[in-house]
Amino acid sequence: MAKTAASHLEETLGAELTASDATVFVCVGRGDDPDVRYCLQRATRREPDSVSETGTSGEPPWQLPSTSRRYAVAYDRERWHVHADTPSGRPAEALATALAECGHTDVLTPATVPHDAALYLEGAGCSLASTDAHTRARARKTSAEREQIAATGATAKAALERGAALLADTTPNGHTLEIEGTALTADALRGAIDEAIVAAGAFPAGHTTIESTSERLRAGEPIVVAVSPRTADGYHSRLVRTFVVEGTGGEERRAHVGLTHAFRSTQAMLTADTHTVGAVEADLEAEIRAFGFGNPDAVVTNVSGIGLEPQEHPLEASEEIEPDSVLRLEAAARLEAGGWIRLADTLVASADGVEWLPSTPRSLEPAAWLE
Repeated sequence: MAKTAASHLEETLGAELTASDATVFVCVGRGDDPDVRYCLQRATRREPDSVSETGTSGEPPWQLPSTSRRYAVAYDRERWHVHADTPSGRPAEALATALAECGHTDVLTPATVPHDAALYLEGAGCSLASTDAHTRARARKTSAEREQIAATGATAKAALERGAALLADTTPNGHTLEIEGTALTADALRGAIDEAIVAAGAFPAGHTTIESTSERLRAGEPIVVAVSPRTADGYHSRLVRTFVVEGTGGEERRAHVGLTHAFRSTQAMLTADTHTVGAVEADLEAEIRAFGFGNPDAVVTNVSGIGLEPQEHPLEASEEIEPDSVLRLEAAARLEAGGWIRLADTLVASADGVEWLPSTPRSLEPAAWLE
């Protein structure tokens, strides 16, 4: 039987509890806190008889968490304990009492545990030590999580399609791009893209950016469009494309070819074997520099996980990219004439290879998105 990420989290926490001589892991916070939401999702996908619902005031713990409520979640190797706030009670206080009654006094928590929760636990006789085991476990995604991120990626694609359609509909007037005689501005383009994200049922989350040389978008110059939407379930995606309307080729074309070649190299690299974050970043940089970008500050690369946060494990250069990791892959090349050519995608690296979430055009020409 294949392991699920729920069992992966529990095995990770169990190993950390054993190594630390602790008996229980505790996480406290609002339902929209990524750590709390992740633990709740894992707890609420277990069978009801393996979850303690004390303190939930009749709300079954296997329902999706409310982002406005506070929760206290614990795992003791055998079962999950879920407590939610009520008009007459605080979840951390109720959980501290319950754990003390069960003899769980050696507690592991995130370093960011709220101060009041720490006081309740210590007041119940618990000793606390910090861990990041739960965030490390998040590096591997369940099939359900991958589906959520793929759905967010579809939203990002729809948003970029809207932006590309607007740019493809422009007519240069001198250097200025116009639609029906009105200059297309970076703010107007960003607004249209955000509207497309909302129409698809997601949230722009304040992450949509337009990078250009001026507020009025110009022909022949790079226009970088970046989106990182978030769905109601809390999962992010990342997509960045650079467009040039009526470009003349030259350096921006060379930079773009270097970036797309580097992404194909990374795909082959992750398909062939397991590598660290640092190794993938180094491969991206080397491939881009091979196209003539030799200045020390001419190339930027960034590889990290993505999920309930825009950036999460694997994060550090030394961390291995395990199967079922979902990554945001980003690279940029600086042009001597000014500006950048940027590219970013979201992908899942699995035992079967690399899958782009979603697969989209990488052309500099906006019209490529309309074909």
